[in-house]
Amino acid sequence: MSLSPAELLPLISYCFVMSSTPGPNNVMLASSGANFGYRRALPQILGINGGVAVQTYLTCLGLGQVFNAFPVLHQLLRIVGALYLLWLAWQISGAAVSAAHEAKPLSAWQAALFQAVNPKTWVKAITLATVFMPTGLSTPIAALVVTLVGMVVGFPSSSMWALFGVAIRRVLTDPAKQRVFNLCMGAMLVVLAISLLR
Repeated sequence: MSLSPAELLPLISYCFVMSSTPGPNNVMLASSGANFGYRRALPQILGINGGVAVQTYLTCLGLGQVFNAFPVLHQLLRIVGALYLLWLAWQISGAAVSAAHEAKPLSAWQAALFQAVNPKTWVKAITLATVFMPTGLSTPIAALVVTLVGMVVGFPSSSMWALFGVAIRRVLTDPAKQRVFNLCMGAMLVVLAISLLR
């Protein structure tokens, strides 16, 4: 059974908005693109999208109900996510002063695991499970459809942020400018972390 445009277009639009707007993943990707280039950021992009896909599928299968049943999990997730963002902010802000061979972007595995504590992706997954699940399909198939749409929309959105970093890389050839950029990216993550705790 195919999806109607009335179901598909809102799903695509929501996935695009959540994947392309600023958040922890996209700030990290802009920083990785600027500091390491697109090719070295690609495993991170794939890890993010793979982690989000697993998270979305499991949430659509019923994991989202656990969060609704135990609201304290939301608070715990915000605290853990905020602490991790602060750690990432410290790592990113120090990237410019690290030796070039020592610095590296998140691996695919690290980026995938980060989704477990990324509140923005949890909000996205829970909303997809509760609002955008297609009707008329079995739960596993509907969850798969939602997950695949999220992946198809998510990859170019993630790539856009890494490519933004690559585009401004030429401006950052001066170590002082790169340092300022990394401090700004780190500061953005700190702001995101603080916003999670409000």
